Amino acid sequence: MTTSPPKYLQEDSLSEECKKLLSILPKEKGWVGSYIYNYQGCWTPPRLLQGVIACQQQFQAEDSDVILVTTPKSGTTWLKSLLFALMNRVKHPMFEPNHPLLVNNPHVLVPFLEHTLYVDGQVPDFSTFTSPRLLATHVPFASLPKSIMDSRTKLIYLCRNPKDTFISMWHFANNLRLHHKDTNSIHEMFDLFCEGLSLYGPFWNHVLDYWKQSIENPNKMFFLMYEEIKEKPKIQLKRLAEYLECPFSMEEENCGVLNEILRMCSFENLRNLEVNTNGKLSTGEGNKVFFRRGEIGDWRNYFTTEMSDKLNHIIEEKFQGSGLKFSYV
Repeated sequence: MTTSPPKYLQEDSLSEECKKLLSILPKEKGWVGSYIYNYQGCWTPPRLLQGVIACQQQFQAEDSDVILVTTPKSGTTWLKSLLFALMNRVKHPMFEPNHPLLVNNPHVLVPFLEHTLYVDGQVPDFSTFTSPRLLATHVPFASLPKSIMDSRTKLIYLCRNPKDTFISMWHFANNLRLHHKDTNSIHEMFDLFCEGLSLYGPFWNHVLDYWKQSIENPNKMFFLMYEEIKEKPKIQLKRLAEYLECPFSMEEENCGVLNEILRMCSFENLRNLEVNTNGKLSTGEGNKVFFRRGEIGDWRNYFTTEMSDKLNHIIEEKFQGSGLKFSYV
């Protein structure tokens, strides 16, 4: 008896309109599914592309919205949990026994626009959301819904050094393919990544566009590096709280609220919760695939010298003159 593949691997539930569009878009080998397609200069799997277009057409941003934007595999799950705890600390005090983060995966609490809310032709019901709404997306700057740009919605961008991002993306894609399709070799996927053919890639375009926005419009766009949060979590959490206009009071600091947020949202704590060891998202991804290692420099366990030199050269060329530097250590 053949079991049907999980929802995230299904590619036949597309609208006629989307199928028509795909027939004229450039396509390349996919990381998880069969292909990725180039839409507005960005490479996206077909099911999610349908979600991106629906979101562009339908999403109405509110001035109070906070939207987390990331390149895939740059610490999204961790930052979702930190932001949820930070922004909801009055409604859900950190020391309450049944805190939502203890019983839900962060991707459920902070849903993706194109992956979750608008995917498969769904029309999201935002009446159940409390304000400020906390949402997430992987789409590049040029593809954001117009209403986000026309509103006072705050954007928080997180990126990670490209070597660790690649390794994490390769593992993640193979874990999602496991039991359903053949896995992809590291060398084949590395070559694709270097050509810009990664999920929501090219990586450098994604990062650079948001980086420029954060310099031009710092009130709208807050730019964060994964490595900076790992290195000085307390300082970065305070910066985030100030940007979101919900700074920590002296009393909160003295009571250990900051420390408790960092402890509860730590990789080790989240990874070992029952919901994240055995739970699944509604689309079929096991929650545990979102918690791998989170170590800076894990790429050293996989890269050859040639791979490292090749990516160094590309990054140097792409980011030249931007003022953006990546930390690999």
